Amino acid sequence: MWDFETDPEYQKVLDWADEFVREEVEPLDLAFPHQQFVPLEGKRREAIDPLKEEVRRRGLWATHLGADLGGQGYGQLKLALLNEILGRSQWAPIIFGCQAPDTGNAEIIAHYGTEEQKQRYLRPLLDGELFSCYSMTEPHAGADPTMFTTRAVRDGDDWVINGWKFFSSNAATASFLIVMVVTNPDVSAYQGMSMFLVPTDTPGVKIERNVGLYGERADQGSHALIHYDNVRVPAEALLGGEGQAFAIAQTRLGGGRIHHAMRTIGLSRKALDMMCERALSRQTQGSRLSDKQFVQGYIADSYAQLLQFRLMVLYTAWEIDKYNDYKKVRKDIAAVKVVMPTVLHDIAWRAMQVHGALGVTNEVPFLGMVTGAAVMGLADGPTEVHKTTVAKQVLRDYRPTDGIWPSEWIPAKREAAQAKYADFIEHEVGNL
Repeated sequence: MWDFETDPEYQKVLDWADEFVREEVEPLDLAFPHQQFVPLEGKRREAIDPLKEEVRRRGLWATHLGADLGGQGYGQLKLALLNEILGRSQWAPIIFGCQAPDTGNAEIIAHYGTEEQKQRYLRPLLDGELFSCYSMTEPHAGADPTMFTTRAVRDGDDWVINGWKFFSSNAATASFLIVMVVTNPDVSAYQGMSMFLVPTDTPGVKIERNVGLYGERADQGSHALIHYDNVRVPAEALLGGEGQAFAIAQTRLGGGRIHHAMRTIGLSRKALDMMCERALSRQTQGSRLSDKQFVQGYIADSYAQLLQFRLMVLYTAWEIDKYNDYKKVRKDIAAVKVVMPTVLHDIAWRAMQVHGALGVTNEVPFLGMVTGAAVMGLADGPTEVHKTTVAKQVLRDYRPTDGIWPSEWIPAKREAAQAKYADFIEHEVGNL
């Protein structure tokens, strides 16, 4: 049976979360801008800790992890419905304990970490007392791990890491980094790479600069260029087994991609809400903007685009819950990742146009959304790579034809149809 309704009890939870985010959390974006990944202290802690406690009291803290891993065990479908709400605010994921990149980092530590690693890194991460960084991309290689050159070499009981990483988000305020490096250059990258848990205060971890997004001030950058200069870590810093980085990465990135998409629904809906309000509020040339066919077209296209994307994300989340295996859902996760930046860009751009000159100012959020869409097209792998993944996965369900003509070639199908119904055809002709 098909059912598109949310369980009534969980809908009450979502209704509370929606009001809570709008009334209590969204104001944090303006009261403490760009500070969501700065460790809490002083007055900020006094303001924010009670909000986190209320979320915990409601049983909505760290819903990205299963109960066996320290989370609430809600599953991806329920998380998707919640994340739609959280996507409206930069602070909301922090308040609910499910912010990127910490969600993915917590997941892989929970799955692959030793008990000591879980106690040292996972527990405070789940408690919201520290932040983490996933340090993977390299300046010359981008997101292509087969070109990575950052190395870790065994030296007695230690590993020594040397190399450069780029766009390591939140490194400046993180307590530790998960670093993906080459440990065996003599085999393929798929077998020769490993991950290490590295505290950010380890000697040799040098943040050369923090790169900002376009439009941010120079001192607002949060995407680090890091030089790992003879960084020495103990053998127990290895996450999972040696050479297991690719298997670990797939666990992390699969969840991260779908969680980005969930939150993007909420951000896109916010842009659509603002567009509709503006259309009803402003007049030009004798009528409201909402009466103009061009604006009506913007609204209709945005609504349809968002509805399709939302259903796609919810279906993919349902699949993840059903199979409990990101590999089985790889095609649809990649497809969601492909669609996501276009949806956010298009809706934000239309909303910006409807707002006129105000739309391009820093007094409304649209250009920030457009920039965010560009980031979503690159984060966790570029759109073009995911398109090739989707195509390859789709093509697995098809086979080439035996001859030179397509299987739906009408002359051959007509001949087969006539042969199949020959007796009836002859009867019809005889009665004419």
